[in-house]
Amino acid sequence: MIIDGMADRPLEELGGKTPLEVANTPNMDQMAKIGINGIMDPIKPGIRPGSDTSHLSILGYDPYQVYTGRGPFEAAGVGVEVRPGDIAFRCNFSTSDEDGIIIDRRAGRIREGTSLIAQKINGINLEPGVEVIFKESTGHRAVLVLRGEGLSDQVSDADPKHEGKVPKEIVALDDSEEAQKTARILNELVKTSYEVLKDHPVNLERMKNKENPANIILPRGAGAVPEVQPFHEKYGLKAACIAETGLILGIGKITGMDLIEAEGATGGIDTDLNSIGRCIMDTATRNYDFILINIDGADESGHDGILKEKVDFLTRVDSVIGQVMQLEDVIFILTADHSTPISIMDHTGDPVPLIIKGPALRVDDVEQFSERAAAKGGLCRIRGSDVMNIVMDLTNRATKFGA
Repeated sequence: MIIDGMADRPLEELGGKTPLEVANTPNMDQMAKIGINGIMDPIKPGIRPGSDTSHLSILGYDPYQVYTGRGPFEAAGVGVEVRPGDIAFRCNFSTSDEDGIIIDRRAGRIREGTSLIAQKINGINLEPGVEVIFKESTGHRAVLVLRGEGLSDQVSDADPKHEGKVPKEIVALDDSEEAQKTARILNELVKTSYEVLKDHPVNLERMKNKENPANIILPRGAGAVPEVQPFHEKYGLKAACIAETGLILGIGKITGMDLIEAEGATGGIDTDLNSIGRCIMDTATRNYDFILINIDGADESGHDGILKEKVDFLTRVDSVIGQVMQLEDVIFILTADHSTPISIMDHTGDPVPLIIKGPALRVDDVEQFSERAAAKGGLCRIRGSDVMNIVMDLTNRATKFGA
């Protein structure tokens, strides 16, 4: 189970503690007492990981070899059948004012009506022989796939990363004709999206309700579809993925896992944790050897810099930990994919805490689940790429190295 963006840095307003240290998490603390603890660098010490690259690393795939960009995973996760040669992008539904300034990168964290908005983008004809495939994901997220000859993933992002700026001009990252063609198409698509969405009925209703409209799309994270060894071939484990966002579902899809969607899972702090808990417990009764779980709300709070929301979410998600701890004869690993400190409002390279609970473990003396307490545990400091080796060993599936 990966609590996305859970880890943090000490905050003065918390008396030098982290949100995880002050949250009420009795089940996580109990797991720390009966398990073995450590801290983990999802990729390498000091490397600021994305959610995608860290998940790949934790699953035992070298992100430096298989990661081409976020887009292909996001697209696969929302049900687009990506093909070799496709160029895929992650997109935000965003809000632009009449002067072209982005005033809200997430369009008020829109939750409803995105499928209707997406229909206006899907199939737009900008270039002969190039198909535009566009589909909504969760919340303000969406995916774009360009399909056709002579395209390239060597293009920059449109997302300015901060409000108060115009969309970035997308440029070719190499001198190829393919990259220049792709950049030209994308720039035209960003402009066209505003023209076709600014008066969309969903957006007119949102403005009537004083909500920010989703009137422009911002593509980012270009990538070509990668070649990835299926998880079941790599480890001999039948696997399922329970996740809230298209990105993590896409990693599950591209690695060959069965996708299990929990009703009411939004990827935000308003997600239905009770539904996610029930989904986990139901999936655990089915014929799977391995389940990857991702819960995303703490990351959203970290990016927004809202301390109370993060502390409250970690307190609430603790109940899901309590449910999973009832399962017997399983190896249960709890960790994060990266730190998203309130003070930074973005991912950092800080290591994250990790616990393993299971039968016949060498339990250590740690009694609280937190960034600093875990550092005193018996696992010491590991990397994300170590996790599956440990899983295979603890489940007596590892192949001996040597005589």
